Amino acid sequence: MDSFTQIVLGASVAAAVVPATDRRAALAAGAILGTLPDLDGIPIALMTDDPVLRMTLHRGLTHSLLVLPLIAVAIWWLFKRFGKARVAASPVRWFWAIALALITHPLLDAFTVYGTQLWWPLRPPPAMWSSLFIIDPLYTIWLLAGVLVALFAGARPLGKRALVFGLVLSTAYIGWSLVAKTIVDREAERSLATMGLADAPRFSVPMPANTLLWRVVAMTPDGYVEGFRSLAADRGPMRFTAYASDTRALQANAGLPAVRRLAWFNHGFVGATVVDDRLQLSDLRMGAEPDYLFRFTVAERADGAWRAVPPVQAGMPRDIAGTLRATWARIWREPALPGLGSEEAVEAH
Repeated sequence: MDSFTQIVLGASVAAAVVPATDRRAALAAGAILGTLPDLDGIPIALMTDDPVLRMTLHRGLTHSLLVLPLIAVAIWWLFKRFGKARVAASPVRWFWAIALALITHPLLDAFTVYGTQLWWPLRPPPAMWSSLFIIDPLYTIWLLAGVLVALFAGARPLGKRALVFGLVLSTAYIGWSLVAKTIVDREAERSLATMGLADAPRFSVPMPANTLLWRVVAMTPDGYVEGFRSLAADRGPMRFTAYASDTRALQANAGLPAVRRLAWFNHGFVGATVVDDRLQLSDLRMGAEPDYLFRFTVAERADGAWRAVPPVQAGMPRDIAGTLRATWARIWREPALPGLGSEEAVEAH
């Protein structure tokens, strides 16, 4: 999730468990600890300029449920031994405040589609439960309200009640997102089965800043199909649009380190395009046709043979305001043709 959400989540869980007299201090400590795991971007940027490595190393070591408890113990011991008296006075509560502020960060990240390496240094594909968009005000607003009330209330009981209320409502919103995802997945499964794609690898993800409009992508032998589902407007079978991918070029370069690492990180949800004899790979999870946030040139063809090139990330036109307007409109209206406002989409059968 976005850094601001992680800050208010860390502040909320830390301040909810410490003694009332320590609540304001815990709000500050939890805010810092809640965003601490994302500081891995700094050493990664210093370590390499390879955009594929920068993408796939993020949410690794500092997001691991095998590592963060050890970091929590170290921070707790340092503060208990050399820090403020309040930690030594309530060591158990402060330990849980520190641990929860750290551990809730990767758990929340795992609800997005990016991918979080919860079990680093083990190497299962990153967790991507993909029921929340990376920025969702309806998740964050309850936490922010609780933090603001607690900051104002200080040690008064109102502060803890507000924090608990914010945590309960934000957690309930995650529960709703999982219910919504299940409904969309069921509709997608029915439609894909009629297209002969019942067993096709697929994923679903909410569109920006909401959980009412969802995007589903399923892989096919020669590319992939993309469909959208509004829980507010759509009533008929889910419709999909087919897109070609240069699967032959992708297969020819499957052994390249950058290709293998991307396929592991994005669970194989990749689109391949050859432009001017250069192979460009798009992470299909983040974006929508034809614009993707992560698109990399990884190989080039000369005299009929492919060779690796240093990965280069392509730019993406980012009309954020236009995307949000189109998303809002699509939530409430089912278009005559499939796609997110596309008039040239071709329906897949």
